[in-house]
Amino acid sequence: MRVVVTKVNDNISASIIRQAGDMKGVPIKAHQYFRSITPKDTGNARNRTVLSGNTIIANYPYAVRLDKGWSKQAPKGMVEPTKRFIEQLIKQKLRK
Repeated sequence: MRVVVTKVNDNISASIIRQAGDMKGVPIKAHQYFRSITPKDTGNARNRTVLSGNTIIANYPYAVRLDKGWSKQAPKGMVEPTKRFIEQLIKQKLRK
């Protein structure tokens, strides 16, 4: 079963991207962050969370349950905290 939990996609205009510089590292950093906050019991969830292009894919059957706060290790899930992390990354790049 393949579950796409979130897609890392920025909807920033081209002129802002030019001002901010290179945004290519954002999906990679977002994926690393997503994996770091994914609950770890056996390691299956973290190991089966991959980045494909700009999409973070949680390829395990209980991905949606974990994202809804099923685990005490991630009571706020992974998608919303990762969205906030991406927003912070972009703001930092815009400030430079």
